[in-house]
Order: sequence, then structure tokens, then C-alpha cells
Amino acid sequence: MGGLILQDLTMTTPPGIADIHRAATRLSGLIVETPLIESPELNKRFGARILFKPETLQRTGSFKFRGAYNKLSSLSDEQRSRGVVAFSSGNHAQGVAASAAMYGVKAVIAMPTDAPAMKVGNVRKMGAEVVPFDRFRDDRMAMVRPYMERGMVLVPPFDDPAIIAGQGTIGLELMAQAKALGVSLDAVVIPCGGGGLSSGISIAVKDASPGTAVWAVEPEHFDDTCRSLARGARVPIEPGHTSICDALLTTEPGAITFEINRRNLAGGIAVSDQAAAQAMRDAMAHLKLVVEPGGCVGLAALSSGEIKLSGKCVAVVLSGGNVDFSTYAEIMAAA
Repeated sequence: MGGLILQDLTMTTPPGIADIHRAATRLSGLIVETPLIESPELNKRFGARILFKPETLQRTGSFKFRGAYNKLSSLSDEQRSRGVVAFSSGNHAQGVAASAAMYGVKAVIAMPTDAPAMKVGNVRKMGAEVVPFDRFRDDRMAMVRPYMERGMVLVPPFDDPAIIAGQGTIGLELMAQAKALGVSLDAVVIPCGGGGLSSGISIAVKDASPGTAVWAVEPEHFDDTCRSLARGARVPIEPGHTSICDALLTTEPGAITFEINRRNLAGGIAVSDQAAAQAMRDAMAHLKLVVEPGGCVGLAALSSGEIKLSGKCVAVVLSGGNVDFSTYAEIMAAA
């Protein structure tokens, strides 16, 4: 699966804090300002104060609405009138579909055949056309290119300044909420696929608190950002692996996102499917939240030993909660 980027995005100017503030203005009144919550039990377990940012409660059930709506808002009326096209395993698809519906424009989303049924169903309910493809055999760009040739505008999942800026609004909220609580964050831990979420949040966090460490967390075998940070250049994953963390199964970091993450991240952490599943059970038991596997990897990373937690104050982003009932029940029952 390749060809994620149609044009050379390395020449695109990365977003800055001013872009994130503009995105926050566009999103005002449309998004849920998700709260910071904590669990005495988890604080005791980790010997730290852990503040969770539950984007599971966000519109469409994940953070993705923020970036998608900001992207559509940045287009001209003429561009939007031609419709939008995207590729996604589900959360970005729902964000694009919801944003397109709000603007009253056509949306076509290429989705892998193994995407969770809940995500596919939600996209269709919002009025978008779903084009299925094989995650391991088909080129996602090849699926959407015919629609782009007809004039539809591509809404990328992560490697786009407007998308990154939209996701960065989480960082603005997070730092303002921490300040209101009178706490200084030692670290922020963020799920990572292509890097749009971690790069956007990192810009806002570093602007407000340069000393706060920002960590990206990925599933094992899909740790392209971890490997790229270690190499100092973008490297792809090794093919042939699977993971329950369907929202994070990218093959290579974005060109824009990696440059931001390389500057801002303290490092990357890879967690196993077993650790992600246990984190889902912990989120239910202690936070009373339904979190999908990929959305829970930040919580899973707290048990990795790679982040110094003792006596610290750490924020963890729970990035999404869109998981099929059967999958969730199976994971809960495996405790």
C-alpha cells in the first residue's frame, strides 16, 4: 500500500501556533471541548498524576473532526462545490463525512474492506459514498485519483497544514485546562499514526511550555515514526504485520508531520496489542470510557517503563472510541 501523497508536500509550509489559533476560531461552537479527567486508582498505580483528554467524547467519536472541518473551512466555495474525497480506515472518514454534510457538499471516502463495520456504517449514515479497497493489495491514492481527476478535492488524513492545525486545537485546550487546574505538565502522551495529531498538539504544547516532553505512541510493527525518529529520516514499516489498532496502521510518517515531530518529540514508544487491550479494560474500569484500541495506546505506554512517571504530572490523549461492539466485548471478556 503506497502512494499516500500525490504531490511533493515537503515544500508546503508547516503550520504554526497562529494557524492553530485560527483553526480554534473556525471550530468554535462546533467541537466539544473535551475535559481533563483522572482516576485515583490509576494515579496510585503509576505514582503520578495522570490527566486524560478523552477525544472519545468528540463529535464523530474521535479527534478527526477537528482537522477535517478546518480543512474544508480553508477551501474556497468553488473548491467545496466540486466535492471532497479522502481515504481512511474510519475515524478520518467520519470526520470528513460529517464536515462535508455540514457544508452540504459531496464526499467520497475510500475505506479498507477490513475497517470496523461501525465506522463504515457511520460514514454512510452521514451521506458519504464509500469505495472499498484491499488494505494490503490496493494503492489508496489509485482509489481516489479518478475522483480528483474529476475535480474533487483531496482531504488527506494527516499530512496537510490545515489538518495538522485542526488537530493542534487539542493542545490549546489541554494547556489551558492544565493551567486552570494549577498544574504544570511534565509530559504529554499521544497516539500516533501518520503524525498529524502528535505534530499538531506538539506545536501548541511547546509554545505554551517548552519544557514539557511530548511522546508519540504507536502499535508494534507499525512504529514508523519511532523508527524514523531513530534514523533521522522517514522510513517505512516492514510489511506483513497486523494489529487491532486499525486507526494507526500507517506505513510511513508524513513529510510535514515528521519534520514537526522530529523537532518537538521527546521520542516514540511502540506498544503491543495485548497492552492496548489491557489499556482499554483499564479505561472502562477506572474512567468509565469506551476507547478503541488505537485510541488507548497512550494509556498503554504508561506501563512501558519508557516514560519517567514517579511524582510527575502527565497528560494522555485518548484519541477515539469507535470500536465494533463484538470486538469490544471480546476484549473486555478476555480480562
